[in-house]
Amino acid sequence: MTSGNLLTDTPALYEARFPDTERLAARWTEDCLRRHGAGPRVLDMGCGTGRDAAALHAAGRTVTGADLSEAMLTHARTHHPGPEYVRADLHGFALGRFDAVVCLDSSLLYCHTNDQLDGFLASCREALAPGGLLLAEMRNGAYFLGRTDLLNRSAVNEFTWQGRTYRSTTTLTVDRTAQLLRRTRMWATDDGSPPVEQRSAWRLLFPQELRHFLAAHGFEVLELHDGPGPRTEPPWQPGELPGTTTDADRLHVVARLCTL
Repeated sequence: MTSGNLLTDTPALYEARFPDTERLAARWTEDCLRRHGAGPRVLDMGCGTGRDAAALHAAGRTVTGADLSEAMLTHARTHHPGPEYVRADLHGFALGRFDAVVCLDSSLLYCHTNDQLDGFLASCREALAPGGLLLAEMRNGAYFLGRTDLLNRSAVNEFTWQGRTYRSTTTLTVDRTAQLLRRTRMWATDDGSPPVEQRSAWRLLFPQELRHFLAAHGFEVLELHDGPGPRTEPPWQPGELPGTTTDADRLHVVARLCTL
């Protein structure tokens, strides 16, 4: 057995495992930005392979995509050109001035500690023009209060990429002391390669806790809801407005930087 982050180290494999041919995440993001009158300059923190950043660029925005993974950034520059791509840590960054900061697919939840979350929000505050927007989409910590359906079973997925069949077995556990959702994913292939174990974790943030952190950093919450969104079931459709509950397994927030 070896350890590593197979999907992060192999961006093309990531896109094969999580296809988004309709660019639903970027379209939902653009809809939010337009509804709240965001200016054109967008920072996509945790941009990954660059798919969403490139789609926002195609919608007419000036986009900077930032990620910590050099492999992801190299893939983005080659396969999803248009935005500027830079290496940065979401725990603390200084990348210029923007009208909106976007943080999709639970990227914000890689802030595992309060200090890391404060560092992210302080960096957003410095990066945003007056009245700028912070838009994030992530898992909802409140979903795990009293629910164990995602914890009681392993999720198995199998797909073929470049002639090789990949099988992943994913297990989630809650670390209550650290307030983390820990994920163990075992990868196996049909070519006899040794299995790969990938471990990661997300902060379990609760809706009212998130409101508190945002207010402490000078943000006014405009939207906070569990859907519809790009990864909800059913997924968001153009024209749908945000809901009013925060009970399901995804959480969506739009917050505006208050002006003095």
